[in-house]
Amino acid sequence: MAEVNTGGGGEAKKGKPKKMHLRVDFTPMVDMNMLLITFFMFCTTLSKPQIMNLVVPTKDKKEIDNSKKNQVDDLKTITVLLGSNDEVYYYEGQPKYEDYTSLIKTNYSPTGFRAYLVKRNGAVIDKMRDLRAQKQQKKITEEEFTKQSDELLSDKKGLVVIIKPTDGATYKNLVDVLDEIQICSIGIYAIVDVTDGDKFMIQNYLEKGALSAQAGKFKNK
Repeated sequence: MAEVNTGGGGEAKKGKPKKMHLRVDFTPMVDMNMLLITFFMFCTTLSKPQIMNLVVPTKDKKEIDNSKKNQVDDLKTITVLLGSNDEVYYYEGQPKYEDYTSLIKTNYSPTGFRAYLVKRNGAVIDKMRDLRAQKQQKKITEEEFTKQSDELLSDKKGLVVIIKPTDGATYKNLVDVLDEIQICSIGIYAIVDVTDGDKFMIQNYLEKGALSAQAGKFKNK
């Protein structure tokens, strides 16, 4: 609270204003600061960090040899190429360098790459939605939800998305693709280096197949 004191009891001299002393009580301000600090500490404690498990290429020969034993079905593999100017391309299975129409250009909107993933991974998305509903309705515990969702997302028969950023892609492009993968319940995905063949596919697409005659040098790589 603020308190104003006008000074002594004597009358002020003629022509001179009375001296006033102002005293401000900061006790309410201290109380409010303590409440704010407590509020932010409480919210920070409750908030859980959001993490994503990323798979990156390995240089260990033993791991490479073991991975060949469990090769993924080409029909379940989707390769995403992040181009410049917020462009995104994808193709299914093995690259078809001679066929420029095998590369599909899309965007990061809900009606773009997300719509494609929803179509391809609709069954898993429905199961994840059902698990979340069961958790919210207290039909399963948090531990049961985590266990069942991990088993669902780690199914080796599910979709596998390979992400390849080009030199023209931005960090935001990578984050946007990872967001779409999370939204569409894709459990297995990896970020790998873009190859010369991938760059050729993008350039051949932009030139409407004019470079298809040069596709032979990438087939055996």
